[in-house]
Amino acid sequence: MNATTQKLHGVGQSIWLDNITRRLLTSGTLESYIRELSVTGLTSNPTIFEHAIKNGNDYDDAIRRILEEDKFGAELFFELALEDLRQAADLFRPVYDQTDGVDGWVSLEVSPLLARETAATLDAAVALHKRAERPNLFIKIPGTSEGLPAIEEAIFRGVPVNVTLLFSAEQYLASAKAYLRGIERRIEAGLNPNVCSVASLFVSRWDVAVAKKVPESLRNQLGIAIAKKAYALYRELLDSPLGQRIQNAGARSQRLLFASTGTKDPSASALLYVQALALPSTINTMPEATLNALAAHPEFGAAEAENIDGIFTEFAGAGIDTDAVAAQLLEEGIASFAKSWNDLMECIASKSEALRRQ
Repeated sequence: MNATTQKLHGVGQSIWLDNITRRLLTSGTLESYIRELSVTGLTSNPTIFEHAIKNGNDYDDAIRRILEEDKFGAELFFELALEDLRQAADLFRPVYDQTDGVDGWVSLEVSPLLARETAATLDAAVALHKRAERPNLFIKIPGTSEGLPAIEEAIFRGVPVNVTLLFSAEQYLASAKAYLRGIERRIEAGLNPNVCSVASLFVSRWDVAVAKKVPESLRNQLGIAIAKKAYALYRELLDSPLGQRIQNAGARSQRLLFASTGTKDPSASALLYVQALALPSTINTMPEATLNALAAHPEFGAAEAENIDGIFTEFAGAGIDTDAVAAQLLEEGIASFAKSWNDLMECIASKSEALRRQ
């Protein structure tokens, strides 16, 4: 067991891997990450699958088989993704059982094209959860204004949800309240309130967005400040009367997950966001490069406290409107996810046609 990754667990933070490919599964790499690097869950997205399908032949046999079942496009993709994620979920099942469902999760998102469609998002989430046939598989639903009612209803129906596309502390809070409404409805209906959820806050994109607009002294600080602001709200919710009431009724608190924690600035430390956000009762989902950098870095400890109000004042003085940047990041995120999905569909169509001609 790696001593450095164990230190992060000692802080109280779970390490998840932001990657899933068939090669990662068949090579035994994911199993070794679980065993040796304390990885206790993973997240996936269409871009990861698109790169794996496009740049290799690991999925060719499976695509041929699924094509013979007259499944194409999105339906074919979800068959491939569920095959991978079921296998990954089974690898994490011992962790899930040992932690009584706190950890050991994998995630699959609904089509990003549904980000502004409440009913369609809910229908897709319920259907994917049923098809997955694994208790430790989250369905990713975007935390857009249209996604919030879908999150609430999905939780009420017993679907574990990973809320994605969160950028601001305010957006996080809105998603957390949607989760709580779903849990309260289950309690009122006499249903088991233990339906798990995580809220995924994207961190590094903040610093990319403002990098050319702020002085050198403020570079790579805004994403961390936003994440710590969200964390403060998260802790308040955990300790609030409502948070305590649902826990007393048998519910779990929705956990805060830090996503997009790979460092984008080549001049900065690869562990910039990992070190700054080593906070109790949270999750950090990391790209493989960041995970391996962490494992090779012996000097690591809990995050230091800092005056984030002062940091926000400095950014305001530099002309940065964080509300406007948050809105920009959300719209860009929706567009980026949709593009990734369309690229994936084009990749699958191209690969399918090439395999048919062989």
